[in-house]
Amino acid sequence: MSTTSDNEKIVSVKFEVFGKVQGVFFRKYTKLEGEKLGLRGWCMNTTRGTVQGLATGKESQIEKFKEFLQYTGSPKSIIDHAEFSISDKEADETGFVIYRC
Repeated sequence: MSTTSDNEKIVSVKFEVFGKVQGVFFRKYTKLEGEKLGLRGWCMNTTRGTVQGLATGKESQIEKFKEFLQYTGSPKSIIDHAEFSISDKEADETGFVIYRC
């Protein structure tokens, strides 16, 4: 785990979002929110009908991102719940990207 110049911790979180999150532009809105918050990472659909991903950034921005994933999403999504776990691995991406499965 590293820190920024303002001594804020850089953290990485794995996430998976359950509900009606495929076919409703959830990944697009997730990417936009990640970019807005200055995060690095990725998201993708799964064969289970969920969206999963990894995000790396300032701890305060990761908390805002988690709230977005749990409660906001895309306008047509219906979020049942989201699961999060801390990751030892930082995102390799230079921005926030959508992967296709």
